[in-house]
Amino acid sequence: MPQHFDAVVIGTGQGGSPLAVRLGQSGRKTAVIERGAFGGTCVNVGCTPTKSYVASARAAHVARHAGDLGVQIGGAISVDLPAVKARKDRIIGESRDGVEKWLRGADNVTVFNGHARFTGPHSLSVSAPDGSVLQELSADEIFINTGTRAVVPPLEGLERIRYYTNSNLLELTELPAHLAIVGGSYIALEFAQIFRRFGSEVTVLVRGDRLLTREDADFARSVQTVLAREGVEFRFNVQPSRVEPHPHHEGRVCIGFEQNLPALEASHLLFATGREPNTDDLGLAAAGIATDRHGTIPVDGQLRTNVPGVWAIGDVNGRGAFTHTSYDDFQIVAANLLDGGSRTVDTRIMAYAVFVDPPLARVGMSEAEVRKDGREALIATMPMSRVGRARERGETDGFMKALVDAHTKQILGAAIHGVEGDEAIHTFIDIMTAGAPYPTLQFAMHIHPTISELVPTLLDRLEPLK
Repeated sequence: MPQHFDAVVIGTGQGGSPLAVRLGQSGRKTAVIERGAFGGTCVNVGCTPTKSYVASARAAHVARHAGDLGVQIGGAISVDLPAVKARKDRIIGESRDGVEKWLRGADNVTVFNGHARFTGPHSLSVSAPDGSVLQELSADEIFINTGTRAVVPPLEGLERIRYYTNSNLLELTELPAHLAIVGGSYIALEFAQIFRRFGSEVTVLVRGDRLLTREDADFARSVQTVLAREGVEFRFNVQPSRVEPHPHHEGRVCIGFEQNLPALEASHLLFATGREPNTDDLGLAAAGIATDRHGTIPVDGQLRTNVPGVWAIGDVNGRGAFTHTSYDDFQIVAANLLDGGSRTVDTRIMAYAVFVDPPLARVGMSEAEVRKDGREALIATMPMSRVGRARERGETDGFMKALVDAHTKQILGAAIHGVEGDEAIHTFIDIMTAGAPYPTLQFAMHIHPTISELVPTLLDRLEPLK
């Protein structure tokens, strides 16, 4: 007989895990279903492992340039990739185990290991890897938190080579001699800089004529300048069409292009060409849950699907593809369902960072979006070379930008490509979230010497956007 629960959470990512605990604390009999590793993308193949590699790569980079600060290090700087991986695995293991212990020890929460599939609007089966059904469940409230996975383009010859995505590249124990990366956005650039700093030759293959197409062109150029100076090679307006094993060197790959260009030889091939939702094997049709043409589950402002009593949170709903947006989804659902609130995702101000070094952080609208909107606005830019803390650290790459509504004085958006920009951007995030006009930030007294202290100075430079 099906086992009935008040609530079922599918997936243990950054939204699902805390939601399950809160549901249990509310007195609801709650089930959590996890088919793989606890903690979701962030803990296992996303933020946690990649940022541990970013830290190792930065350490190598700083050591190589220590002489610029008068610090002499004898001998060449090399990277012990097995040691880097072991450190990453240890960090992941601690986080993953922590999530699992948290859930298994939570009040009113039962954990099921297996693959969840809908059998009706409020019924589910939990299956083993071989497809055998382990348990039938029913619930009044169901929350989908199944995340996304890497997209691999269907290139000719793909079945004949070994290729990588973000999920398995960090399992390598030998440094790639030459890493070719298909893609020109966030994941591609983070990996490009990581492995270049580790010592690999790196070539980034970009379909269009620029990087980071969602960002303003000046920020894209700024990031490209830094990575190119470090030795990352960029090839623009190229579209891989086929791959094949190298005829003379075992393990190497040859990449052919639609543009009839000479093939590129590489030791390793990484696809960083986007992500797709994990919805194709959830049995959503049996529940009547709608998806769009990308497989994303549309939701309203309170993250409800078209089926009453079913919510979708995290990357799978298309309302944000970051750990912090997934966690905010949890907070919205919990506030509305458990605390009598009326929060909505529709008023959320999008913010994120690209964790290249220095990072590129952004909140709200870009300059291009403001121009397209057509409103009267003010703009200010300032190079990081004006920031005393950046000069003192010898890290002056990049610049800041802010955009303000000329009439309401509300900050429309801001971005920082520069040292600690991922932290300094929060001065904008907090003021924008509070709905305060930009002079609130402009006239704030900030601590010297910091990166954030130049934000008020940036706002002093506002002028009409022409």
